[in-house]
Amino acid sequence: MKVGEAAEAAGVTPKAVRLWESKGLLPPAGRTAAGYRIFTDEDVQILRFIRQAKSLDLTLDEIGDVLDLQRDGAVTCGRVTALLDAHIERLDRTMTELRRLRTSLDRVRRTAREGQARGEEAMICRIIESVPLPEPATAG
Repeated sequence: MKVGEAAEAAGVTPKAVRLWESKGLLPPAGRTAAGYRIFTDEDVQILRFIRQAKSLDLTLDEIGDVLDLQRDGAVTCGRVTALLDAHIERLDRTMTELRRLRTSLDRVRRTAREGQARGEEAMICRIIESVPLPEPATAG
């Protein structure tokens, strides 16, 4: 099957297939006399694996590492688990940072509203309003 057919069968775009091929995630394959790449059912399975791995936020480099291990006959479960653990840790850190940011924003907003209720201009409003805005880009 050609790139469009393989992409459709795997649930991805032809552009993604070409990108993943250029990154070496797909094994070298035969081509027609006209130069079209011929995709096999195995290629479609790899494309589906890549799509699933991307949905778990794995990078193309990480996916390539797992695919290389598979091609070498290694058991990949430990590597995949380690990658997922690292992603979970990063997400946990990000969520903690976002919760802290939300708490700070809520506190500042509350302070601003309390000042407004007393007829005062809150310091945070003056700080934000005094930040100069960048000049708009001109077409040129």
